[in-house]
Amino acid sequence: MKRTPIFLSLVVLLVILPAEAQCAMCRAVLESEEGGQAAKGINNGIMYLMLMPYLLVGGVGYVIYRMRKKAKQEES
Repeated sequence: MKRTPIFLSLVVLLVILPAEAQCAMCRAVLESEEGGQAAKGINNGIMYLMLMPYLLVGGVGYVIYRMRKKAKQEES
């Protein structure tokens, strides 16, 4: 019974389904352009969009860390 969650976790992690995350118009623009400038721009935009949640979570984590460290020092 204890092996079932571990087995299911491994299956979920190992089974990767291919995903196409571009809309039809984005794909048409990227495939029709010769220089690749639009593709670079879209890739940069995706990177910026991916970065923001990590920065927010990291900032909140750092604030919580500082608050707990300060509270621990006040207890001592």
